[in-house]
Amino acid sequence: MHYEEEKILKAFKLYTLLAREGKGEKEAARSYLSDDVLRGLLDTFAHEVDCVIIATSEQLYLVPEAKLSPFHMTNESIKRKYLRSQATNQDLYLLYFASLIFFGSFYDSYQSKEATRDFIKRDEWVRLVDERILHLTSHDEETLKASQEEFSYNWLKIIDKWMDMDDIKESAKRQSGNTISRLSFIDSCKKFLEDQELLKEIGNFELVLTEKAKTIVERYFMEADYNKDIFAFMYALKKEDAHANHQ
Repeated sequence: MHYEEEKILKAFKLYTLLAREGKGEKEAARSYLSDDVLRGLLDTFAHEVDCVIIATSEQLYLVPEAKLSPFHMTNESIKRKYLRSQATNQDLYLLYFASLIFFGSFYDSYQSKEATRDFIKRDEWVRLVDERILHLTSHDEETLKASQEEFSYNWLKIIDKWMDMDDIKESAKRQSGNTISRLSFIDSCKKFLEDQELLKEIGNFELVLTEKAKTIVERYFMEADYNKDIFAFMYALKKEDAHANHQ
């Protein structure tokens, strides 16, 4: 296909902005959504570095799609920046798990393709994680190990890490520091998701999904049968029931 030089340069300049900043503002999003040629070029550039372009009404994002992407954030960098200095892979598994619970809480435990609530409070997030952990403990060890092989989620380590944390009944202010508690761990998850512009706090410990998060979840996450099966296991649904809920 032949492209005008002006279009190629415009697309490349916009891709360079996204590669440098990770996002573009409203004008960039408008250009991407309104210009089929520009959109096709940008999508091609992004695909070459294992990324996808995510557009909302206000912003445009370059999001890594695979670990091979040069824009992918490594596990080690996440541990260094958001978790304790002695964090292990167990902490990381739990961070991912808690993030899934946060996203799922806005979508009727994954049964809806559109968000069905406006916000959750931080202490509710802790409670929801605790509920899912308790559900996982209802499975025998063989079942959990078999599921680990299928989904590459180390359920046993996730359970152990959460159960080892103190569930101290203190004020939110005291718990948000270095105390090894479930609430302080959720604070770390919140910081991680905030920095990725997937979560926003609107006051009074009320947390909302950003438009970026909604677009990613609804456009990619909810369409993957693999992810549905993970939620089916977490929420004690049969696979066939999980798939039926999305038909």
